[in-house]
Amino acid sequence: MKHSRESNACQNCPSRGEGIFCDLENMELQDISEHKVTNLYKKGQTLFVQGNHPFGLYCISSGNIKVTKTGPDGKESIVRIVTGGDVLGHRSLFTNEYYTATATALEDSRVCFIDKKYILKVIQDKPSVALNVINKLSRDMGAAESKLTSLHQKNVRERLAELLLLLKESHGIDLGGGRFKLDIKLTREEMATMIGTANETLIRFISEFKDEQMIEQDGKTIIISDEEKLIEWANLNY
Repeated sequence: MKHSRESNACQNCPSRGEGIFCDLENMELQDISEHKVTNLYKKGQTLFVQGNHPFGLYCISSGNIKVTKTGPDGKESIVRIVTGGDVLGHRSLFTNEYYTATATALEDSRVCFIDKKYILKVIQDKPSVALNVINKLSRDMGAAESKLTSLHQKNVRERLAELLLLLKESHGIDLGGGRFKLDIKLTREEMATMIGTANETLIRFISEFKDEQMIEQDGKTIIISDEEKLIEWANLNY
């Protein structure tokens, strides 16, 4: 199934204030709009594949994209989840390396693609964009270091609690009364790969978290009902 294209001006982007172009004026955003292609990806469709050569930059306008890495044994693990306002493919693009991961739509998503030659010109001409890219790369490195530390130093219970808190920060909807709905569609298998455990183990700990009244479930949707206890169980220094 092919993804579809549509018109989407940067000035009207729902994630305008979140991305690397957030400091640009309307005229500058208009120029970017004229040099990009906006695609609609259905759930399960792939933006790019690990091992392919990068030809440009992907900017997420709306939706959620999972970034997965396949190891030598063929096992797939989720590296991170990106959402509106984020960018993809930047590291491989600027280092001129092949993609080290695969990006797939978790749900119907709107994604803008900007050609490599043009985006490099924008970065050269607009210092604010260059600084935002540097900040983005720095945040990515910090997140990768934190995840590596968590996998090596924390047990599964702590890693699950930390994952739920991270998802609350990026996809949480405040329901009031200290309750937060995680507005993201992740399967239990996907959550298990994100914390480096088996699906059966994840399900067991989710049941434990529900028994401890830290979370609730509405169908497949998780609702955080006791954030303070989750922070305690995650062993975080908030």
